[in-house]
Amino acid sequence: MNDIARAVHLVSRPSGFPVPADFRYVEQPVPSPAPGTAVVENLLLSVDPYHRGMMDGGPDGFALHAPLEGRSVGRVIASRDPGLAEGDLVFHREGWRTHAVVTAGTAGTRKLRDWKGVPLEAYLSILGGTGLTAYAALTRTARLREGEDLFVSAAAGGVGTATAHLARLLGARRIVGSAGSAAKVRHLTEHLGLDAAFDYHDGPVAEQLAAAAPDGIDVYVDNVGGDHLEGAIEHLREFGRIAWVGGISMYNGDRSPAAPRNLFEVVHKSLRLEGVLVRNHTDLQDELEEFLVPHLRSGAVGVDATVTDGFERTVEAFIGMLHGANTGKTLVRLGR
Repeated sequence: MNDIARAVHLVSRPSGFPVPADFRYVEQPVPSPAPGTAVVENLLLSVDPYHRGMMDGGPDGFALHAPLEGRSVGRVIASRDPGLAEGDLVFHREGWRTHAVVTAGTAGTRKLRDWKGVPLEAYLSILGGTGLTAYAALTRTARLREGEDLFVSAAAGGVGTATAHLARLLGARRIVGSAGSAAKVRHLTEHLGLDAAFDYHDGPVAEQLAAAAPDGIDVYVDNVGGDHLEGAIEHLREFGRIAWVGGISMYNGDRSPAAPRNLFEVVHKSLRLEGVLVRNHTDLQDELEEFLVPHLRSGAVGVDATVTDGFERTVEAFIGMLHGANTGKTLVRLGR
């Protein structure tokens, strides 16, 4: 095996959108496992929008001059952990590096069920935290019912595409999505099968949503906040539900989007708005896999991901994702 391990360090706090100079690639020898640990050689890394907020620091943020962390899938190459054997496929949160030292059952580390016929990319997209977020938002937070109508913002992103797939499988009647370009809108309607989609740059979200869902919506999965949340509140039917997952409109230092001007409609319409943190729903992982794997094997559901090859392009992939260069989940593939 390669005796050099590499990691991405954050070396300065970004101001607005991150730039390559905010990061540094650092080399060190591949670690050896201490008793009770295993060394994983990473195969896939996930770079996610939430990483941007963690780069601002704070109690839960990234430290400077230390490896960044994120979801990853890899193979065990050396183990002194009785719960992990060499060759095991492992999910963990010590990403943004080529090798990681992990312990089974801690810090999000778990041996994966190596489902036959399921591509590796699925474990970090629709079967990973991205899909689990969408599944929890739909089944636990919003409690989507068969025959209901759904709106999802940032629908061409990782959580957005997973939401669309899962909502269809759960029996949603009409699915509407927003995206940031005409190409992404076509992708949503022509390839993912959404009933309608619009580019939020083309006009006020509320007006475009009214045209796409003239009879209103029952559920909104929010990945954006700001004017998207305001537009959804306007068009939600009575007793509608909002599962708030993310706030892309407020990333990269832009804290300007205020609370929606129509927030009191939550009272008038008896709406329910609840935030979704995937860490509160890890107990749903097996349920998600049992539900979804048959559809992945049959081809009824695909893996929507933009995959960048090469660890040395991790920062490039991350910055590109923040600028909207991806469709589906953004992943970095290491090696072959």
